[in-house]
Amino acid sequence: MFDHLGIVVRDLAASRVFYSACLEPLGLRLLEDHSQSSREGWLVYGPPSRSSFLVVAAGRPGYWTSSHQASASPIHLALAAESTAAVDAFHRAGLESGGRDNGPPGSRGPSGTYYAAYLIDPDGNNVEAGRRAR
Repeated sequence: MFDHLGIVVRDLAASRVFYSACLEPLGLRLLEDHSQSSREGWLVYGPPSRSSFLVVAAGRPGYWTSSHQASASPIHLALAAESTAAVDAFHRAGLESGGRDNGPPGSRGPSGTYYAAYLIDPDGNNVEAGRRAR
């Protein structure tokens, strides 16, 4: 498990709507709001325990060089879900909050033991929620 992960977005307000909606069914909440405008600041999402967290930031992080820019190289972010209902709710909330479908909820893989859904966020990143059969 990661300690934290950060992504940089072009429009923090649009990303806040998207991530707040689709992460909620996965038990991830907005923990900190450091937004200054839709172009500056950051948001911190995670579980109440804060064991790991996701930072969604706008602007230029200090560790970027002048050649870096938001959404130039989209990422794939895969998040664990506690149930297939949570995967379904993630997908539905994401579509209702500015995301685009990149694969509806359903069984994946040859054995069908992984249930997942995929969304494209406002910056073109692929965001997945999935649950492995136990």
